[in-house]
Amino acid sequence: MTVAPVLPGFEPTVPAPAGPERQASLDDLGTPLAEVTFVVVDLETTGTSPGSDAITEIGAVRMRGGELLGTFDTLVNPGVPIPPTITVLTGITEAMVLPAPRIGEVLPAFCEFARGAVLVGHNLRFDTSFLDAALVAHGRPRLDHRRVDTLAIARRLVRDEVPNLRLGTLAEHFRTTVRPVHRAWSDAAATGEVLHALLERAAAYGVLGLDDLLALPTLRAHPSAAKLALTARLPRAPGVYCFRDRDGRVLYVGKATNLRERVRSYFTSDDRRKVPQLLRETTSIDHRVCADAFEAEVREGRLIRALQPRFNRRGKGTPRAHWLRLSDERFPRLVVGRTRPDGGEALGPFRSAASAHAVREAIETVVPLRRCAGRIGKRTPIVPGPPCLPAQLGVATCPCRGHTDESAYADLVATVRRGLGPDPDALCRPLAERMHGLAAVERFEEAALTRDRLGALTRAVARQRALEQLRAAGDLVLDGPSGRMTVRDGGIVLADEPLTEAPHDDEVLLVARWLDRHAASVRLLEASGALVSVLPRIPDYRAGASPASD
Repeated sequence: MTVAPVLPGFEPTVPAPAGPERQASLDDLGTPLAEVTFVVVDLETTGTSPGSDAITEIGAVRMRGGELLGTFDTLVNPGVPIPPTITVLTGITEAMVLPAPRIGEVLPAFCEFARGAVLVGHNLRFDTSFLDAALVAHGRPRLDHRRVDTLAIARRLVRDEVPNLRLGTLAEHFRTTVRPVHRAWSDAAATGEVLHALLERAAAYGVLGLDDLLALPTLRAHPSAAKLALTARLPRAPGVYCFRDRDGRVLYVGKATNLRERVRSYFTSDDRRKVPQLLRETTSIDHRVCADAFEAEVREGRLIRALQPRFNRRGKGTPRAHWLRLSDERFPRLVVGRTRPDGGEALGPFRSAASAHAVREAIETVVPLRRCAGRIGKRTPIVPGPPCLPAQLGVATCPCRGHTDESAYADLVATVRRGLGPDPDALCRPLAERMHGLAAVERFEEAALTRDRLGALTRAVARQRALEQLRAAGDLVLDGPSGRMTVRDGGIVLADEPLTEAPHDDEVLLVARWLDRHAASVRLLEASGALVSVLPRIPDYRAGASPASD
């Protein structure tokens, strides 16, 4: 059996054995359920439609940490007759409600009773729909409380144990001291006891805070739901996390601004195809708290490249980069290769050959270099003849057949060299003009294609500049939003993880994007090189261009 080593700085989040443990802080737990004030409410009405029926009774209990803080119980004069079937069901007669206050008099007192609390009810939507209708009818805003429905929670926790999820059945199942009898106060009190019984069950799934409880109704019913307990000790802080299998192998590495919320989302709202399989194989979850989301993203990339987790798709491996350059021939053409030439202009690196070819097409759109693949040496004679097919179509020159003299072709090559080197505007501006010209004559599909090619070219140039500038800057000491940090050759120097080799391109680009976003709040304290671009600024030819991204 192969067991992956424990990662430095990571903490396992498997259920801990019994014994003394650290007292969790409020920051770790968010709002603990024991500190949450609940107002459990129930209504009796003359029917089921909030538009045409009215409230006859309101009952509520205010609770915190299992302690009863107060009660609210009043009959309400609905102002309309009570149907006999409702009287038989609830026992409320017209004689009972005749001296009772109207709903307009009751609402202010109830809103004050429920202020600052989380509303709870069994099929709560029914009760809040009547309350909201009454509030709107009397010129008041709707209820804005956070809400917990015991019916929705019961569906997730006890559906297999209880024949139906009616309040009376649940009260009997949990043996509540108050039995619901279709009267507002007794039903509210019974619902409060059912709530606390459900909270005890939910604790086994790691539901310890209010945010966990609010998310519980969306929990998918799948075999891995029991593994929610693995998330019980995850902090609500930025960091990285690792899913491990029974042999300790790392299955997946991720980052989060809120570790607990992100990991629990795999059990609720994450619909990616491989997630169920990931959860079935997971037996433990390790985590490491980071200073901020940026450090978490840096650590995530390094872990993925080092561990090659099976369920991670992006960031794995270190494929050789692709470069776009001019060939070393009598009549140079644009070629895509795996290595950057020692001399001469080249554009890259690109993640894939397809990305490099897209930029090559962008350049060839405005500079008609030859496209035929035949190699022409310095002494290869020019043989007159018909031009090649691209030349016949008017998209390329054909110097190899004598249709373009060497001096004219040299001017085209000089334009490309200038565009790949110090002056990308030499290539970008003609593309932008072509795009606008096509749009002006309503050739929108060609204009859109030119726009995409222009975007690919400008992104490639911005990406290459970011890599070169940061690597040429040497050691940088920065004072950023999360404190002092050191950048070496474009990579982040972490206190426990020194840079032993050149940082990966992905990390350098990540640092470049971070510096771009936080330029106004970052101070440069020290520099061993020069963090400056000697090249002109790239104009923003199109909206939405994202520099330093592939």
